[in-house]
Amino acid sequence: MSELIRGRRAWLEAHPIATDALMSVLLTVTFITAMVLQGDDGVPKGPDVFSVGLSGVALLSLTMRRRLPVSVLAFMVGVCVLLTAMGYDMSAPAVAVLIATYTLAAHRGLATSLSVGVVTLLVFIALLVGVGADFWPAVSNTILFVGVWWLGRSLRLRRAYLNELEARARRLERAREADARAARTEERSRIARELHDVVAHHVSVMTVQAGAARRILERDPDAVRDALTTIEQMGRTALGEMRRLVGVLRTEAEPVRGELSPQPGVSDVGELVDHLRETGLQVQLWIEGESRSLSPGVDLAAFRLIQEALTNTLKHAGPQARAWVRIHYTDRQLMVEVEDDGRGLAAGLGQNGSRGHGLVGMRERVALYGGDLRIGPRSGGGFEVRARFPLEV
Repeated sequence: MSELIRGRRAWLEAHPIATDALMSVLLTVTFITAMVLQGDDGVPKGPDVFSVGLSGVALLSLTMRRRLPVSVLAFMVGVCVLLTAMGYDMSAPAVAVLIATYTLAAHRGLATSLSVGVVTLLVFIALLVGVGADFWPAVSNTILFVGVWWLGRSLRLRRAYLNELEARARRLERAREADARAARTEERSRIARELHDVVAHHVSVMTVQAGAARRILERDPDAVRDALTTIEQMGRTALGEMRRLVGVLRTEAEPVRGELSPQPGVSDVGELVDHLRETGLQVQLWIEGESRSLSPGVDLAAFRLIQEALTNTLKHAGPQARAWVRIHYTDRQLMVEVEDDGRGLAAGLGQNGSRGHGLVGMRERVALYGGDLRIGPRSGGGFEVRARFPLEV
């Protein structure tokens, strides 16, 4: 039951117009019933269809009190003046004036609420004097009006204060998170520098041992065996430290690889194409020239470029698109071409053909190994990615 009540309360807070409409309907029913039962006690004219209807409209207009507080208050005051001038009871619109005054002070600035409130108070006092109200009832009504205005103003200031506290708490939380990230980044950089020194030391020892083993290869095989053992141990240690170094430099958004499997290369493109065919993309693969051993960096860069290009085709080319992958080996370079006949990214590319992290990553990988990259619309429609990697002879 308590959860149901909290849910209804949250819904009412999220829909202020619905809350005000419900309140205005309840007030209208209550005051119209009281007017009808009261009769013509103390007023020249008793309640009739005109006065009851006008009072009901005034009370129902409280539905818009938060959105149009000045207009609603002016309408209430006008209704009070009209009913008083015609000799009717204005108690129902007077209550609505108090509610509208509270709303004005709670939802508008000091200049607006104070000026409109003073004008309303003067009109209200004139009406009381016009109907021949005694001194103390007039004073008590004035105090009531000022008190309602002060209550609305106080709640407005309190709400502003609480909002400022919440905003300050959010800013402090963001600043704390930023400081924590900066501290983690600085600590990771320090650890990375230390690990770099450790790896560099081990590699230096391996280089010295390898040079010494080469010079005494014919004279002292036992010493060469010891040197090779040292090189093996140092290599394993350096490899472990290098893995730790990569783990330290890895950002929080990157997944942690739990396995130690080798990185993919051009030889794995066929498996990648088969996997994409299972998703519905029509892909054809050509490998031209004599396959040769590639450096690990170029091998991985070429695979990632093909993977990223085919992923973009799958995302943006459309459901009926086809793709072609061509890998061409020469003596001095490796050519990689990926084309499709779909919509592609041509509509969203700038003059330099770059958009998003994927295409930027392609350019970085190719540039790292001294290659060339062309990304853009295909002459026959669609999209193409062409890369050239120079190879060591």
